[in-house]
Amino acid sequence: MDFAHSPKARELNRRLEAFLQRYLLPYNAAWHRSVQDGIYPPPFMEDLKTLARDEGLWNLFLPGLEDDEPGTRLSNLDYAPLAETMGRLPWAAEVFNCSAPDTGNIELLHRFATPGQRAHWLTPLLEGRIRSAFAMSEPDVASSDPTNLQTTARRDGDQLVLNGRKWFITGAAHPHCRLLIVMCRNEEAAPPTLQRHHQHSMVLVPLDSPGVQVLRNIAVLHHHAPEGHCEILLRDVRVPAEHLLGGWGDGFAMAQARLGPGRVHHCMRTIGQWELALALAAERTLERQTFGKYLADYSNVQDWIAESRIEIDQARLLVLHTAWLLDQCEAADAPATRAQVAAIKVVAARLQTRVVDRAMQVFGAMGLSPDTPLAQLWTWGRALHLMDGPDEVHLRTVARHELAQARTRMGASSAWFTTPEQMQALPRIR
Repeated sequence: MDFAHSPKARELNRRLEAFLQRYLLPYNAAWHRSVQDGIYPPPFMEDLKTLARDEGLWNLFLPGLEDDEPGTRLSNLDYAPLAETMGRLPWAAEVFNCSAPDTGNIELLHRFATPGQRAHWLTPLLEGRIRSAFAMSEPDVASSDPTNLQTTARRDGDQLVLNGRKWFITGAAHPHCRLLIVMCRNEEAAPPTLQRHHQHSMVLVPLDSPGVQVLRNIAVLHHHAPEGHCEILLRDVRVPAEHLLGGWGDGFAMAQARLGPGRVHHCMRTIGQWELALALAAERTLERQTFGKYLADYSNVQDWIAESRIEIDQARLLVLHTAWLLDQCEAADAPATRAQVAAIKVVAARLQTRVVDRAMQVFGAMGLSPDTPLAQLWTWGRALHLMDGPDEVHLRTVARHELAQARTRMGASSAWFTTPEQMQALPRIR
């Protein structure tokens, strides 16, 4: 396996970097001011999206992109460095139609939607005319185990009726959000032979459906995301039966299919933020003095810089290996791939807070202020410990895979032991 970026990925990343420098960074202050003034998305966003599409920097995340669909088809491995570049500017991904949760929702629709669903929802999402949200987590249960979900869907003639409450639903406050993909528990009793993981379904719910109420945009560590992490009430929401995505009872399997590439995207964008934090910290150590010495001259600060560099490079290789595994069709659903997807999620969350925390310490009080992006990056990192499931759930996935491997080779490791009896039986060397 070769993790050197392909010529195509290198060329696209060069163009993406130039686009960021030329068009996005000059608008960064204006983006924040617009959001602060309650104008979201900023008025210049559509112009930037049009420009990105015209330059071929559009829908870069979808390996299954078809020839007649807008965008540039890339493998997960080729997309990884581009996601890292986008990650340094948190609002950049939307410009290239590569932002979550749309990327995961497009993946779902691309794989499981009917022709009618594709025409109604997938096409406008691929064209960037609408946004969407994925409604899974709930306030009253541990949503890391989807079998706990209480939001229900029942069939009533040619309609589906949904009831429940969802929260921390990313993207639901975006003014262009038109679609909720809702994960529901099937209300009717399941056959006794049906497994727990075949009792849930996904339903396509227009955000303006009667009975859908966006109750609030929940702050994350006192940070309000303009696109929203929303609490949503579903009260007798009726949609046509053809709004069922995939098969009845296939929701859990589809959710798992959605998570793999999405976590690679998350982790690579996060790596871009680590690189930014490390660059800011390193430059700060060369200009800030305490007790007559530059911070860069202190051995403990040098250790921080070195540890961050080593850890970032290690994590990047792990994520690239996972992207490579996902690109191997025969390995996409393998236990080893699922375990590695879980592993990168844990690594990303832990390292984000660690690298950014070191950078904040270098900046001192300034690192806590809005004058640098570090406080916001740390907030994102802390949330990442819980987003898409808490670290503990992913550690369990990794451990279960490792233990399953151990069971298959049980006893093989004993060959490495030397017992006293074996020692006694050996001839003496004279």
